[in-house]
Amino acid sequence: MLSSRDSERVAELMRETAAAELLPRFRALAKEDIRLKGPGDFVTVADVAAEQRLAAGLAKILPGVPVVGEEAVEKDPSLTDLIARPGEACWIVDPLDGTKNFAEGRDRFGIIVSLVRNTVTEGGWILDAPRGHMAVALRGQGVAIDGAAVKGARRLRPPIGFVGYKVRKEFDRQLPPTRRRSLGRVSTLNCAAAEYLEILAGRADFNLYRRTKPWDHAAGALMMAEAGGAAQRFDGKPYAADQPLNAGLITAIDPRTLAEVRALFEAVRLPLLQGLPRG
Repeated sequence: MLSSRDSERVAELMRETAAAELLPRFRALAKEDIRLKGPGDFVTVADVAAEQRLAAGLAKILPGVPVVGEEAVEKDPSLTDLIARPGEACWIVDPLDGTKNFAEGRDRFGIIVSLVRNTVTEGGWILDAPRGHMAVALRGQGVAIDGAAVKGARRLRPPIGFVGYKVRKEFDRQLPPTRRRSLGRVSTLNCAAAEYLEILAGRADFNLYRRTKPWDHAAGALMMAEAGGAAQRFDGKPYAADQPLNAGLITAIDPRTLAEVRALFEAVRLPLLQGLPRG
């Protein structure tokens, strides 16, 4: 089990990494500092440098525990197999979540770290790098932002949240206006770290993702659960860091909101949402 002091060391490492590798490069990247890994999937020199610093620091906090970093996985996809090892632990690292925002000079980006043991997420850390806000969750011990405990409760009605552009477009097109009014604003920040922090801070209620890379969601899903909410796959099973990328994810700050949001999105006839359990 990770000690409270070790958890603090993880948070300190993330802040140090943001200060040393991300913020000095923000709005200062040269064209050659940015490349595409795939359609719309950006990577910069800041991603690589931050991951290297994080991996070195995490190895000192828990010696012998491997690191599954987003950029390392690009070179060796088999690293994700470490997440599913029975009885074993690994760190999962997103050194720069919201890379496209970062590369385009928008200040919605962060760092996400999680600790998984026996396929279960034991700890999660999310840092809003530009603003310095930090969310920390340890399994069974709750979640806090900047040291203040977060406990989920219905705050916004109708609920508002985050979904991708394609889902939002079909949702607006297909859902009758009478049902559409039962849901508030839906948008995207193009940064899972920022969206999870918005939900924890009470400014949103839910999010929905079609693809669920573990470095984007392991920490946030734990935080939703520790706040009293829930994180579910599209098929209704609980989220797990080793789940298939196309299993989807809906999270909410409380179970009632999650059920309401699921019911609304089940009404949208999209291949990616077909097969959602009813009821």
